Amino acid sequence: MKNYLLIYVFFISFQLLSQEKTTYTYAVKDGDSLQLDVYSPINISKTAELPVLLWMHGGGFSGGKRDDIDEIKLMEYMTTKGYVSISISYSLLRKEQETGFGCNCLKEDKMETFKQAAFDYLDATKFVIDNSELLQIDTSKIIAGGSSAGAEGVLNAVYFRDFFVTELTKYQNIKYAGVFSLAGAVVNANYITKNNAIPSVLFHGTDDHLVPFATAPHHYCKELEPGYLILDGSETIIEKLDDLQTSFYFRKVIGGRHELSSIPFDELEDVVSFFDKTILNSEIIQIKKIITKNKIE
Repeated sequence: MKNYLLIYVFFISFQLLSQEKTTYTYAVKDGDSLQLDVYSPINISKTAELPVLLWMHGGGFSGGKRDDIDEIKLMEYMTTKGYVSISISYSLLRKEQETGFGCNCLKEDKMETFKQAAFDYLDATKFVIDNSELLQIDTSKIIAGGSSAGAEGVLNAVYFRDFFVTELTKYQNIKYAGVFSLAGAVVNANYITKNNAIPSVLFHGTDDHLVPFATAPHHYCKELEPGYLILDGSETIIEKLDDLQTSFYFRKVIGGRHELSSIPFDELEDVVSFFDKTILNSEIIQIKKIITKNKIE
């Protein structure tokens, strides 16, 4: 609560059919106010502490918004399941950059982009935890979620934090309970250990041409191109979680491309059920759904 009193907070609150939305500024970086929208179920008791989905939108680190139509729809859905849902803005470091975020973007610039996205996500998480009483959340039940670029930011914040962060004490109170990644990747899956492995939901297509499905170059750049950077995608992450006997829900679409970064509204009930069982009830569950693309079109 102390940080809530010290940091400038801008908010708008209004009633929706099943939830209340409030907007806060969680950080100001390079003159850019980074905000997050909190969707809370209405009519919850004053003593309630709810689980949280903390969401990071996609857009190639150059576009997308925390309040895009699908993000709003996801946030509203999760409140009907008893969650506080939070969608964040973050620094779009590749916006209007001539080299974009593909093979002409320097490897070093890609790493810096991943690093700053992870920092933004950790700072948003810290704000949420510091204001847990105000937001009525259970800080032991925070699910880190994101799509595409947002999934990369989230996965690196969760599983690659020790590499990026030198002052770990700043984020020492942050511990995630689960991961929800849509077409995401981490810089190095070897940083996933028994100490940080958590129940994870991952969706990915085997023919994703932007974010590698397994271990491959980002955007499948050639070795001599400036943007050549090896990433570990969902398949490699799942192999690590399997070895560590950690719960996972993996939807693998053979022939699927980057459309797997879209929010899977038709499977959200199964996703929520997985988190309820593994996080709320501490069950160990490993689910692999392997589907051929032409059978789902």
